[in-house]
Amino acid sequence: MKQITMGTNTTGIATSPLDSKKLVEFAQAVPPSSPGSEADAAAVRIEYARGSGTIGSVPPPASLKGMAKAAGELIQGKRPALLVDKLGERLAFERSGTRLYEAILAKFDAEGGFEGGPTRAELEAIRDDEIRHFAMVCRAMERLGADPTAQTPGADVIGLASSGLLSVAAEPRINLGQSLESLLVAELADNDSWRMLIDLAVAYGQDEMAAEFRIAEQHEMIHLALVRKWLSSKLALDARGQPSTTPQRAA
Repeated sequence: MKQITMGTNTTGIATSPLDSKKLVEFAQAVPPSSPGSEADAAAVRIEYARGSGTIGSVPPPASLKGMAKAAGELIQGKRPALLVDKLGERLAFERSGTRLYEAILAKFDAEGGFEGGPTRAELEAIRDDEIRHFAMVCRAMERLGADPTAQTPGADVIGLASSGLLSVAAEPRINLGQSLESLLVAELADNDSWRMLIDLAVAYGQDEMAAEFRIAEQHEMIHLALVRKWLSSKLALDARGQPSTTPQRAA
């Protein structure tokens, strides 16, 4: 396991007091190269936000059966596009979650495990849960007549949001213990998102769908508890200055 150590980190100005003093004096004496302020930057963002279109749309149902279901929801005063969009969002996140655990597995194989940390079997089991959840949401969308291969607006948003987590897990210089931070963020979001999707399914009268999603929610609660335990163990080891004591490399 790569350890966090003291090293030649020169990113802070305290490493060179004389130069840092000159730098501060220069910054105070020389005006910015262009005019502007936080308010100006905010004004530009507001202009772009007001002038841009939407991030996407939910495609209409591809089948006559799906069209009938969508029309029925509209008659009852519900927007079928909302449920399909949130299903597409969950589908995208479960796909990202699968890739996230694949990246963490590669870190495990490169470094081995640590005392109190995940075993390869545990990481594989969670990865497989994410795959099953992905398939579950696919089936739910198909039952509604929706196309699970379409990228809905919610899927676009969550794909962008989760890209940073994948970047952390894939960065070779970030060790296994540090990469677990990305799992914590993902599992916290996963737990809340499944709860909201269950509530939405119930509101739409999709009781069978909600029952299936409650199983996924239970899985995610277990995942979160495991990740919290692994991170706590790693912090305790780091605080004591202990290296990995139980290497568990892949065969």
